[in-house]
Amino acid sequence: MHFFLKLSLGLIRMRNVTLFITTAVFIFLSTVIMYALEPDNFESLLNTFYFVMTTFTTVGYGDYSPITLPAKIYSVFMFLIGIGLLGVVIGKIVDSFTIFRRMREEGRLTYMNENHVVIIGWGKKSESAVKEILDSDSEVEVIVIDALQKAPELLMSDNRLHYIHGDPALEEPYAKANLTSASAVIIFADDNIQEPSLKDAKSLLVSITVSRLAPDVHTTVEVMTEKNISNFSHVQVDEFILSQETISRLAVRSALYKGVSQVYSQLISRAHGEDLYQIPKKKEWETYNDAFQDLLAQGATLIADRNHLDINRRLDEQIPADAVLYIICNRETYEKVKQPTS
Repeated sequence: MHFFLKLSLGLIRMRNVTLFITTAVFIFLSTVIMYALEPDNFESLLNTFYFVMTTFTTVGYGDYSPITLPAKIYSVFMFLIGIGLLGVVIGKIVDSFTIFRRMREEGRLTYMNENHVVIIGWGKKSESAVKEILDSDSEVEVIVIDALQKAPELLMSDNRLHYIHGDPALEEPYAKANLTSASAVIIFADDNIQEPSLKDAKSLLVSITVSRLAPDVHTTVEVMTEKNISNFSHVQVDEFILSQETISRLAVRSALYKGVSQVYSQLISRAHGEDLYQIPKKKEWETYNDAFQDLLAQGATLIADRNHLDINRRLDEQIPADAVLYIICNRETYEKVKQPTS
């Protein structure tokens, strides 16, 4: 008993690679030895390998079994050693899955893919943003960077969601998030800070870090106060979202024009109704009128080129090659419209 206890402890302490190699070598040698002892009984190395594995796993179907005394003695030895080896290997494999999940939960894994969206800061707004991204694109993956000790439950519920633990003002979490290969970055104001100016100050610090590490990645920043946007003048930020002003203005529009908030909700959410989509210019569209009429016939409405909303007054103008067109339609129409013309 003492021998087997020492043997088990020795196996457990083995390095994983050493353990796997030792197990593979022992299986190979056992297969060769058993076949050499009883070639007529096992008929082939494949059948012998099958017998060795069923013995190691204690399945023991009984369709193959040793006949001679030497083979029986070696089978007992093989069983005593093999079951310990294979048991430890299976345990190591199970442990590796547990370690992987714990590392993922603690945000210690490095993300290696590309064209993902990086969200900085976790809260109600970022939670809604994650859900909206998942609803909008069935393939895009999302990385959330925050200093939480464990990933929020939502981020553990989908394989397209990943959590990176770290201070967003430092470089380390961005290296793990593969920031330079991301398609976009969204920086949310820290909800743990009460003072709006201090929120914007932290967002500015994070923006500086992001801009320095990945100046070519499209960056959107939530700003609490409009006057603070000027502080970002030397930072590479593509778009600003005015949190407080946007809510106030929407409330005013809703009071002046009853039901307008539902229109806004449809345009900014994929959850229901018509949505806003971006499409590239097609080669057969020379003027905005060509695009407008073609899209209208398919059930979509062309409303803008980048931030220019005056398409209806520019129908006779040529569409520039670098145009970024926006349409309003439902998902089915968008899937049809975005297909290239054959």
